[in-house]
Amino acid sequence: MSGTTAPSPQLPTTGRAWHLVRRPHGWPVPEDFALREEPVAAPAEGRILVRNLHFSVDPYMRGRMNDVKSYVPPFELDRPMDGGATGEVIASAADGFAPGDLVVHGLGWREYAELDARAATKADTSLAPLSAYLGVLGMTGLTAYAGMVEVASLKPGDAVFVSGAAGAVGSQAGQIARLKGASRVIGSAGSDTKVKLLLEEYGFHAAFNYKDGPVAEQLKEAAPDGIDVYFDNVGGEHLEAAIGQMNPHGRATLCGMIAQYNTTEPTPAPRNLALAIGKRLRLQGMLVTDHAALQPRFVEEVSGWLRSGELRHHETFAEGIEKAVDAFLGMLRGENTGKMVVSLGG
Repeated sequence: MSGTTAPSPQLPTTGRAWHLVRRPHGWPVPEDFALREEPVAAPAEGRILVRNLHFSVDPYMRGRMNDVKSYVPPFELDRPMDGGATGEVIASAADGFAPGDLVVHGLGWREYAELDARAATKADTSLAPLSAYLGVLGMTGLTAYAGMVEVASLKPGDAVFVSGAAGAVGSQAGQIARLKGASRVIGSAGSDTKVKLLLEEYGFHAAFNYKDGPVAEQLKEAAPDGIDVYFDNVGGEHLEAAIGQMNPHGRATLCGMIAQYNTTEPTPAPRNLALAIGKRLRLQGMLVTDHAALQPRFVEEVSGWLRSGELRHHETFAEGIEKAVDAFLGMLRGENTGKMVVSLGG
């Protein structure tokens, strides 16, 4: 039997969505985007209409603004952008979904999303607030978990260094390392306030402000006996420093290189890549989509840590769809603590 519900006169006919109107050169600017009114359709058979409550802004989205071939298609000009979102079903023409259901899906950057119900997942808000499904229990959380446990092959007793450690992925990666038995977890962050957060709330053993001096010198001081695992969110100088300080047979998860996303010239570092030969290092790039099979184990383990209070997380909210571009640019500048989320209220 079909899950079709009769169209309601209360359903919206239009909603706002952010478009990319110009491809950025270097750092994006507000003029590269436009907030435009879009028609909203009642859901067709097998589809649902969702009123978005939150959507995510993430570093990888900067790469999608370039018209280059990559692991994910670029944003189209003058079309709504997309990304992780949560929302409430307001109309359903699909079995298994009803108005009022809370879901996670991939059509963010807009107020309303009409989508194939198979592309939505119901959210269990008994585990965590709905917004957490964009962070600690969402793509960023799975990235941290898979990157540390599977890609880096973390072992008890490893010394671990995480760059960008106060961000959504880095903060969780460091805590997972600690909870999984790392002997020492070191993090870098861009302010003294964030360094304090790493030490006092997230349980890192050492942390430093990368703006205070050369990363290589600060890392050597924090890890005099070297590191076994490096979780890279930054690239450039951080990656060079980590290679220099890695022990033989060290492993690096190359998750992101935010230091290079807005550069217009090639970045020289790392200049010591030849060390990877003699040290027999493993430097492995990762995409979270390759690790979907870990999802059940990830949710079970992380939700348990959340319930026990062993794993902590922060969210930085930008209120209103009008603030989305400001939130995205602020995230690229490191203004967020934890996950940056745009909240649409309601």
